[in-house]
Amino acid sequence: MARNKATGRRQQKPQHNTGQPGLIISHYGVAVLVRFDNGDEQPVKVKRNSDHVVGDRVMVIGERVTSLARRNALRRRDPFGKVRTLAANLDLLGIVVAVRPQTPDGFIERVVVAARAADIEPVLIVNKQDLPGSADFDSQLQRDFPAMVRLSVSAKQGDGLEHLRHKLAGAGRSALVGVSGSGKSSLLNALCPGIELETGALNEEEHGCHTTSVSTLLALPTGGELVDTPGFRDFSPVDVSSEDLAHWFPGVMSVLEEQSCRFRNCRHRQEPGCCIKQAVDQGTFSEERYQLYLNTLQELEQLETARNEGRKNPFCR
Repeated sequence: MARNKATGRRQQKPQHNTGQPGLIISHYGVAVLVRFDNGDEQPVKVKRNSDHVVGDRVMVIGERVTSLARRNALRRRDPFGKVRTLAANLDLLGIVVAVRPQTPDGFIERVVVAARAADIEPVLIVNKQDLPGSADFDSQLQRDFPAMVRLSVSAKQGDGLEHLRHKLAGAGRSALVGVSGSGKSSLLNALCPGIELETGALNEEEHGCHTTSVSTLLALPTGGELVDTPGFRDFSPVDVSSEDLAHWFPGVMSVLEEQSCRFRNCRHRQEPGCCIKQAVDQGTFSEERYQLYLNTLQELEQLETARNEGRKNPFCR
């Protein structure tokens, strides 16, 4: 800031156009739909591999979109090792599951880890309560995830939707994730009448068919915002270290809140005085879910080793 030679006071430089602030409400791959603070909406082209996502606060200058600082982001690693950012600036993450199609082992645990590490509240939404076997499935989830909020609903019949609306309205901005066919689009149709998102039936292998291809942010009539995301059957957390995994992993985290291991850096494998191993031996933490933790731990350790070896090799990019 320069001084005026005559008065000695600091003077402002002429202000150039700093753009229009707004919010990304849809992403179409090569373009985003921005809702500006004045209420106007405009599509803006972006590079296909840009890091802009639904929920980003942005500044639009001409045809250029610049993302502003994020409060948090939900990210996952796909089966090819590519990091995908799903949405930004979230308060709640609804994990939609159902008795059919079956949710892969470890999917819920990994999503919960990613949400907790990003300071996003994870909530289990147990859909399709009208299907046979749903009551037993719901009871199993209650045993496996006793510390989590769990909402039982039926998008088809409307059961439990009032409680879900209340939870979403109080949360602020939420997102839904789940395997294809779990009923995310059906839930959105029920929560936001008139949007008429396409829904699909299960195939012969009882896997869902992908019907959501773009992420979209919707304002719910009863309050709150909701982001729909494409369905996927895998979820590897990104912003979590192998050292911190146990503090976010469902079940393991609950045991550690009640007691501690002998060593602060315990990885909960075969270390002496490990309270997690004791819980498994005593039957208070299942062997099956303990193996899910070990599998995730090994995956994170392998990724960390690969990154460290890459840094040591100047020719590795």
